[in-house]
Amino acid sequence: MSLVLDPTAQDLLFREARTANTFTDEAVTDEQVQAIYDLVKYGPTSMNGSPLRITLVRSAEARQRLVKHLFEGNQQKTAAAPLVAILSADNEFHEHLPQLHPHFPQAKDLVWGERAFREKHAPLNAALQAAYFIIGVRAAGLAAGPMTGVDLAGVQKEFLDDDHTPLMVVNIGKPGEGAWFPRSPRLDYDQVVTTV
Repeated sequence: MSLVLDPTAQDLLFREARTANTFTDEAVTDEQVQAIYDLVKYGPTSMNGSPLRITLVRSAEARQRLVKHLFEGNQQKTAAAPLVAILSADNEFHEHLPQLHPHFPQAKDLVWGERAFREKHAPLNAALQAAYFIIGVRAAGLAAGPMTGVDLAGVQKEFLDDDHTPLMVVNIGKPGEGAWFPRSPRLDYDQVVTTV
C-alpha cells in the first residue's frame, strides 16, 4: 500500500466512518472535546490564522433555541444528540496573529487589515478546520453528524455576533441503532484528478 497510516485507522477515519443520524445517550465529556481540539488544532490554515470557533450547545435551553433553526429533517436527531457544536469563522481572527504568526506579527495589519478581505478568507480556512474537527471526532471513537441544513442567519443571531460567520452544526456522540444510511457512491480518481 502507498499509505503509511494503519488500515484500521484508515477505516476509522475514512472508509467506515459515516455521517451519524442517531446516537446513544452516552455523554461526550469536556475532556473528549479538549482531546479532539488538541489534535486538530495542528491542521494548516493560511498564515496559521486559525479562524475556527466552536460553540458547544450543552444545556437543554440552548438546544431548544438551536433546534428551531434547523431544517425539519435535522431537528429530531439534533435534539437527541449527546453534544452539538456550532462551528463558525471568526472574522476578527487577525487579532491573534501576533501569537499565531510571531515571525511576521505585522501581518495582522499589513495582510489582514481589511475586514472585507478577512470575511472572504476566514470562512474558507475555518471550513478546512471544520473538516479536521470531524476527523478528530472520528479519531476519538465518536461519530459526527455535520449539517448545513440550517438557517445560518438565525443561528448567528441566536448564538453568535456580527464578527462570527456560522458554517455548520455538528452532532457528536457514540453512534446509535440505525445510525448510518447506506454508503453513497463516490467519484473515481479519473473523474477528479487531472494532470497538466
